[in-house]
Amino acid sequence: MSDVQDNSTNPPVPTPAPTPDAVAESTASASAPAVASAAASASQSQLNSLETLVREVSGELLRERRSDRRWRLALRLGWFGLVLALVWSGFSQRGNHPNAPSGPHTALVEVRGEIAADSEASAENLVASLKSAFQDEGAQAVVLRINSPGGSPVQAGIINDEIRRLKVLHKKKVYAVVEEMCASGAYYIAVAADEIYVDKASVVGSIGVLMDGFGFTGLMEKLGVERRLLTAGSNKGMLDPYSPANERQTALAKAMIDQIHQQFIKVVKEGRGERLKETPDTFSGLFWNGEEAVKMGLADEFGNLDFVAREVIKAEEVIDYTPQDNVAERLAKRFGASVGAGAVRALRGSLELR
Repeated sequence: MSDVQDNSTNPPVPTPAPTPDAVAESTASASAPAVASAAASASQSQLNSLETLVREVSGELLRERRSDRRWRLALRLGWFGLVLALVWSGFSQRGNHPNAPSGPHTALVEVRGEIAADSEASAENLVASLKSAFQDEGAQAVVLRINSPGGSPVQAGIINDEIRRLKVLHKKKVYAVVEEMCASGAYYIAVAADEIYVDKASVVGSIGVLMDGFGFTGLMEKLGVERRLLTAGSNKGMLDPYSPANERQTALAKAMIDQIHQQFIKVVKEGRGERLKETPDTFSGLFWNGEEAVKMGLADEFGNLDFVAREVIKAEEVIDYTPQDNVAERLAKRFGASVGAGAVRALRGSLELR
């Protein structure tokens, strides 16, 4: 009897089922590479996005810096160009008269606004223009186109004297053409012309002298303000607006303006001659319209610039010799330089032909 047993008849031993922990561990082991791969992929994606963002930001900053440099360069060039233009304009317009040779024409010089040392109608400006107009061989005659209420007797006197000198020197006639107004100092200039043309409604005359100012003594008394003025010379504080009026000083000032008035009257009589029909009101400071001015002999005829150039001078082409503000002067005025000067003149008072 054999000891060998036949195992084929024995049933198979069952394999024990895996426990939950073993399953989880197996699943985790299997999914770990996938998770790691996904995490690496996400990290790479974020890194790529960050690099892209950095490149975009860097590019934008670079563009802005380039743009800023361009703007700074453009601004500097702009300022340089402006300064260059101002310098060039200041020198190029210094003469303010035509540079090109001209044929037969009527030379025009404008007398506009207040006649004063620092105005358009200053003696310095107008005398320079008058010299250029007279010296031009093509100028058949000179026309003063006037629209002014008057101003400084000194400036008006200088211009009047120069017109009379240039007429004799160059043997050319001068015509005054009045537009809106030719009063006081402006009329002082006009009588140097050979003939005066006006519009029927122009304002002409005002042959007189005016000195104005203010007195603040009453206001100071009400405010309790005391004026303390020290002078060396009994009349050094003459016409001081903060001191009471002094009869003697007032009389001296009146005598001075009366003398200037007589100078004005003499110039008018010399300029108008026998054409002037003098009345008690002629030199009283009154003014008249153009129609009455012609009747009184203060003006000669009715006419404007075109009429005088065409019918009287026989040279229809008109060339303007009037000085023009350059760019720098216009900018200065725009920013108030002229306003400030006007305020100072108004405060200190002035002597004017009115």
